[in-house]
Amino acid sequence: MKSVFNPIDVAELTARINKLTPTTQPQWGKMSVGQMLAHCSVSYEMVYEDKHPKPNAIMKLILKMFVKGTVAGPKPYKHNSPTAPAFLIKEDKDFDTEKARLLAYVNKTLQSGEKYFDKRESHSFGVLTVGEWNTLFYKHLDHHLTQFGV
Repeated sequence: MKSVFNPIDVAELTARINKLTPTTQPQWGKMSVGQMLAHCSVSYEMVYEDKHPKPNAIMKLILKMFVKGTVAGPKPYKHNSPTAPAFLIKEDKDFDTEKARLLAYVNKTLQSGEKYFDKRESHSFGVLTVGEWNTLFYKHLDHHLTQFGV
């Protein structure tokens, strides 16, 4: 898997994001391109912002046991998979604003580097390895960029 901590791979992700336009249509699913960009930023918000409530201990245990492997494991996401409530973007989003925000998060993650994420506790899954963080970020973003044909 490519890495959100590798400048060459991040340049490729950036180029893919930059191929999107406000009128890019999904190959599956219901989100608009602006909603998708906002949706992809949620993973980063959970690391860098304090805007999403953390799950209680019981829910965190359930997430760790039953969801972590899907999110931070190597198996690709299925099309139209269910998503956590925090990731549901129901309102329209401004394409340019959301694109700039996502690119800033992707670059912040690259600049933060592997050491920042080494054994860092995630919002929902407990402590993750650098590899699990990379998979969580890269797989999700790749899935949605593929959804929009880039």
